[in-house]
Amino acid sequence: MSRVEVLRQWLQEDRQSRKLILFIVFVALLLDNMLMTVVVPIIPSYLYNLDESSKVVNTSTSQSNAPAAFSSIVSLYDNTVRSSGYNATARSPDPTPPALSPTPTPPANLSECPRSSSTLVNENIKVGMLFASKAAVQVITNPFIGPLTNRIGYQIPIFAGFCIMFMSTIMFAFSSSYTLLFLARSLQGVGSACSSVAGMGMLASVYTDDAERGHAIGIALGGLAMGVLVGPPFGSVLYEFVGKTAPFLILAFLALFDGALQLFVLKPTKVEPESQKGTPLLTLLKDPYILIAAGAICFGNMGIAMMEPTLPIWMMETMCARKWQLGIAFLPASISYLIGTNIFGKLAHKMGRWLCALIGMVMVGVSVVCVPFASSINGLIVPNFGVGFAIGMVDSSMMPIMGYLVDLRHVSVYGSVYAIADVAFCMGFALGPSIGGSIAETIGFAWLMTIIGIVDICFAPLCLFLRNPPGQEEKIAILMDSNCSMKTRSYSTQGTYYQGDDVDPDYDDYD
Repeated sequence: MSRVEVLRQWLQEDRQSRKLILFIVFVALLLDNMLMTVVVPIIPSYLYNLDESSKVVNTSTSQSNAPAAFSSIVSLYDNTVRSSGYNATARSPDPTPPALSPTPTPPANLSECPRSSSTLVNENIKVGMLFASKAAVQVITNPFIGPLTNRIGYQIPIFAGFCIMFMSTIMFAFSSSYTLLFLARSLQGVGSACSSVAGMGMLASVYTDDAERGHAIGIALGGLAMGVLVGPPFGSVLYEFVGKTAPFLILAFLALFDGALQLFVLKPTKVEPESQKGTPLLTLLKDPYILIAAGAICFGNMGIAMMEPTLPIWMMETMCARKWQLGIAFLPASISYLIGTNIFGKLAHKMGRWLCALIGMVMVGVSVVCVPFASSINGLIVPNFGVGFAIGMVDSSMMPIMGYLVDLRHVSVYGSVYAIADVAFCMGFALGPSIGGSIAETIGFAWLMTIIGIVDICFAPLCLFLRNPPGQEEKIAILMDSNCSMKTRSYSTQGTYYQGDDVDPDYDDYD
């Protein structure tokens, strides 16, 4: 039996395995966040070079329209034509006169010691708006995707997300203008909304036990962390030595692998609606405990979101950073985020998710305040490591608690609540770059980091309310009794089956 046949048989046997579904969600989040972060070191430098190139072209065009006597000289000594340069004279008989020095050329790497710091400051808003466009579109799309998954299931939306992100990746690879890059980034937001909401909802419906759900979501967030980890250095190194197109083409091939896996395992052709009517989105938005959890996700991630467009520009301005260093600077944060999500995916359930999130919010605040004190790329290692580790604590605590709050206080249908969680995540990455770029241009990078650090520290005490949230008495009894299971929908590509058949089907159907 060939290896291909063995693999096919294994996939057919394990098609309904929860681990295989977890792997699919892991890969989807990995690719989404690699595409999101691979542009972090590329776009600021690429747009700066693009602007500088356009200035050089305009200058050359204006010089070419000048009178010929001032743009070139015919030497009667050897009958050759020479450029006049900036200090040329028309009467120099010397074949190699000192006055005819060649026109200075710009350095090959414009991100090294940029000639104009004011140009870099002006890039803050431009780059920030481009980075924020993905999250802004995702915020708009999420409220529609959540209820949609309740009606048609999770398979079709997550596959649609793959298709849209593949198109966005190809656009990034071949776009050479700010407008097309902005459009590609915005299109990615639609694909991300489909993948993240459907993926998290699918995991919540498969892993019905609270402890197992927290561990599974921690692993899935590891895919997010891996994307954040690999994206910036992967993009910066390939951009430095190969070019802008290469990293996006590689991501496009990886996306094709994920799409083929989804097509074979999930078979996204059948509509599988939820058996229960989910709690309306507006009702969930009125729940103060869900809002606190969403706020922690939003403000916890806003710090790194503000750093994405502004830190590379600040490094170019103050450290004379090379292209590859612009992405490597985020490496400590990415590694520590991966460590944090894997550690606290299990540990947060034992120590209390509210306490884990509270400590994480304080750590985020302290770490981002310390970032501007770095005078070299080595000085960024410790504060960036602290930022990533703390955000990992917050995300691995609040994502599972969103599903728990729905089980405790509402109907156990998860599409809408994870749409809210994703909206909160995207609000951080939408407001962060857009507002952060403006603040950095107005009052400076150091004050920007100080402001978001204070906001995170002030928000942290609100996590105390999540220590023991109230719920329906019947649901509390069900959740606390290990021998009594709630009737929850378990995902299957071959059909839908339920756990806890002793529970009345209409038991949880209330708003």
